[in-house]
Amino acid sequence: MRPFAIAGVQMKVFATQSNVEMMKVKLDILMNLYPWVEMVVFSELCAYGPLIHTAQQVDGPFELEMKRMAKKHGIWLLPGSIFEKRGDQVYNTATVYNPQGEVVTRYSKMFPFYPYEVGVTPGNEFCVFDVPDVGKFGVSICYDMWFPETIRTLSVMGAEVILHPTLTGTIDREIELSISRASAATNQCYFFDINGLESGGSGRSIICGPDGRILYQADSTEELIPIEINMEKVRRSRELGLLRLGQPLKSFRDHIGDFKIYKEGFDRSYLDSLGPLIKPKRVDELAKLKMQEKNLESLEPGTEYKRNLDDDE
Repeated sequence: MRPFAIAGVQMKVFATQSNVEMMKVKLDILMNLYPWVEMVVFSELCAYGPLIHTAQQVDGPFELEMKRMAKKHGIWLLPGSIFEKRGDQVYNTATVYNPQGEVVTRYSKMFPFYPYEVGVTPGNEFCVFDVPDVGKFGVSICYDMWFPETIRTLSVMGAEVILHPTLTGTIDREIELSISRASAATNQCYFFDINGLESGGSGRSIICGPDGRILYQADSTEELIPIEINMEKVRRSRELGLLRLGQPLKSFRDHIGDFKIYKEGFDRSYLDSLGPLIKPKRVDELAKLKMQEKNLESLEPGTEYKRNLDDDE
């Protein structure tokens, strides 16, 4: 089995301007430095930032640019995600392009992160795709990994590598690093958790191997992260045991029918007792405040912020 090279791009993301041109420059630099890279992954919402008003059709100008870049460099490309307009709803959607510049698959985040993604509709389909002569890949986004069923489902569907764009700038990033390692170990797979910077997160991207060990962990600066993986390590781990010890996927397979909590009719009264999912009630005001925050962040030092008349309404 030949090695396969995947690179993560940890870059600054801004909320009040497009980041697409910078993504293209980073990709050009990456492919000139590391021409042996075969797949590139950017962070969640990298192209336009985390404000929901940037939502657009997935098959618009951004897609045309990403198709062109994938074909230009002959690579598999997952350029993070964008907020997608779909009818009256908004989704957080990632698209995978092949080296011919074609759309291979799309994935919409199943678990929007409240309170930050109020107004985002959850997706309802898992996403795996094949890279010919290499293996099967799965896609999840940020908060999805806090629900072990998501990564486990992708693994049961055959995914050997999980591509996981994220946008985390909150105090739980340290916990997410542990979840990344645990996800890789319990599912015996490679796990690429690529975070952004500035409005796109606090960095510290992490790549883990099928034994849960850290292959690389970035700092909180811009980085290009090329990693060569070997799918045979996934297959040997799953067949012979993690570190030739436990065999979690086989044990799960042999006991899958014992997980009665997922079956209709199971008593979920305890979960119901926790109350409804808490969401901000003043969503419009929150959106305006977030926009004001991003405008202030974009000012040059010493520049006075000119408030709009409706800022205080």
